[in-house]
Amino acid sequence: MHSTRSEKDATPLTEAERNLSYELHASKSRASRLLAAHANRLRIQGCYREAEPLFRQAVALAEEAFGPNHLEVAAILNNLAVLFKYTGRFEEAESLYGRALAIIQESLGANHPDVAAIYHNLGGLEHARGCYAAGEPFARQSVEIREKALGPDHVDVAADLAALAAILDGQRKYDESEPLYHRALTIFEEAYGPEHYEMAINLNNLAALKHAKRNFAEALPLYQRALAIKEKLLGPEHPDVATTLNNLAVVLSAMGRCEEAAELYSRALGIYEKTFEPTHPKVAGCRRNFERYRRSSSNRG
Repeated sequence: MHSTRSEKDATPLTEAERNLSYELHASKSRASRLLAAHANRLRIQGCYREAEPLFRQAVALAEEAFGPNHLEVAAILNNLAVLFKYTGRFEEAESLYGRALAIIQESLGANHPDVAAIYHNLGGLEHARGCYAAGEPFARQSVEIREKALGPDHVDVAADLAALAAILDGQRKYDESEPLYHRALTIFEEAYGPEHYEMAINLNNLAALKHAKRNFAEALPLYQRALAIKEKLLGPEHPDVATTLNNLAVVLSAMGRCEEAAELYSRALGIYEKTFEPTHPKVAGCRRNFERYRRSSSNRG
């Protein structure tokens, strides 16, 4: 009787074969982690085009090393989804978040803080789409899970509070969102100090709330403080810096400080155009703001 392939596969491995198999697994897992870490650093630096292929390689290696439903795979999928959100590829981001969420729920249960992290990101995705009401349930689930698991003053809870505040802000629920921003800022400042990146993000968002309420005098110093922190931490050409430059330009324009506004619009648009495709929402939004400013400035002249 001839041996079948399955019978051959069932033959016990020799010690040398076991050692080789272990070394291959270890090599793939190590390479996956190194690639993912480097890709994540590039993403944080705003180097999105360079980061994407590294994330894809990391996913492939992690799947080979651990299988497609491992937590290592979920972590890389989540970070690649964050990149897609930043670059306006929302459907691809949603698909990856969904796959990561399924893996984490299956492995850790429905109420684990890592599940909350994906809910946080899904809420952020809906915020980026401008679908604030759709994002609110995700943001509230994230707060509920992590507050129960980690306590009310944990920095991850503060991040969830800030994300929920931004979503409520988008729905013009200002009376509910503003106290959440202040609570998040208090937690972050106590944990990290006054010049941390989380401080910059939330100062920018609180300024945007003041701006939306047309309280320009209060919005201006908050934007300026956020900009100073971002430039110090990220450098002057980072797309997150451009976001605050654009916001600050809108406020300066509304206050009649036209020359300052024009300079900031131009700088923000230049950064966006170097970072994103021409159709990206941030490019289009900044260009639209700049054109609106130019028209109003021309009418005043």
